[in-house]
Amino acid sequence: MRKLLFSFLNLSNYFSKIKRYVSGKTEEDIHAERIVSGKSWEEFCDQLKLAATNLKYPGTPQDAFSQAEGIRYLTRLTRVSLEAFVEFADPLFPVFKRMVHETVKMGADNPDNYYFNAQISGDHEYKIKGSRNSVDYIGFFTQNGNYGTTGGMTPCGVLEGKDLVLEKDGSFEIVLSKQRKGKNWLKIEKDTGLVMVRQTFYDRFKEVPAELNIENLNGLKSPSPIHPKMMDEGLKMASLFVAGAPLLFARWAKGFQKHPNQLPQFDPETSNAAGGDANIIYYHSYWKLKEGEALVIKVHPPDCQNWNFQLNNYWMESLDYRYHTICINKGSAFYNDDGSVQVIVAHQDTGHKNWLDTCGHHEGTMCWRWYRLEEGSKAVEPVCEIVSLASLSVT
Repeated sequence: MRKLLFSFLNLSNYFSKIKRYVSGKTEEDIHAERIVSGKSWEEFCDQLKLAATNLKYPGTPQDAFSQAEGIRYLTRLTRVSLEAFVEFADPLFPVFKRMVHETVKMGADNPDNYYFNAQISGDHEYKIKGSRNSVDYIGFFTQNGNYGTTGGMTPCGVLEGKDLVLEKDGSFEIVLSKQRKGKNWLKIEKDTGLVMVRQTFYDRFKEVPAELNIENLNGLKSPSPIHPKMMDEGLKMASLFVAGAPLLFARWAKGFQKHPNQLPQFDPETSNAAGGDANIIYYHSYWKLKEGEALVIKVHPPDCQNWNFQLNNYWMESLDYRYHTICINKGSAFYNDDGSVQVIVAHQDTGHKNWLDTCGHHEGTMCWRWYRLEEGSKAVEPVCEIVSLASLSVT
């Protein structure tokens, strides 16, 4: 379906170029006609309708609860896609926005992460100014492409907090350019379309995320006036995002169902192509529990900067971490005397210190991450077991 979707898009663009060449009309003329005729909006609405087919992808749960979450998922993606590709889409005047947060979720969004994105272009140079503050980890990443596009999101430049040169007051500046410049440099290329900032909390209740802003080095002080091309292309990108991202993660979830209640390592190349952090080892899978059952996960964590584990619904949205304990990390976990960790996933509080709440769900996806293994340390696959609640004892 996804290949057909993008093949149709490429074919449509090809015929549009031929039509423009034959008619003698400029690209601006074509965009203006599509806006005035209403075709841009009609195609946007049609694509949103097509996105709903992702809720019927093979393997997706068809009960009313899961489908209601699926529809909410699409509304969330629609909301954020319009912000990303229409409202704040001008690469001449980029703005950092939280594209994924407490009420917009996708792709096993990490509750311990504070995400910032800005739309940029390889045709320009930029500067990020900020204050480091107290968040445990910060990393800056440029990506070629965008969610929902034919090429996906491939890694480009990386600048991590450990390599960030700070001023005495904790402030810093980063130059985004094709050639190395300044104390802090983040690489961009011709096809770069996104700069992403990941801030990872060791304790998200105490740490303060960095304060950031981004500017185009051409000196533009305000956004460009809206014009037909910007709106026409923005609506097309937004609709592709709403249709493309759920399809990608529906395929992932379908694959995870092959190893339920286990945590095998996820393919790094697949993760990186979807915007994952190349310095994190991911263990994605599927969980499914009956009443009276618990999933017990045991592991002896390797030496690493951080680690975490989280529960998601089927659509790979993290469960509601604002009001429920659905994730655990290196800083919040209770450790056994030998340094091992035991996590309990159950529908009700078992009295264990590492209990995670399923929030009324009986199945979904899950993700374990090892962050930046120390030299000589090896990744470890967590051991999973389904047990009865009655067999669990609190010590």
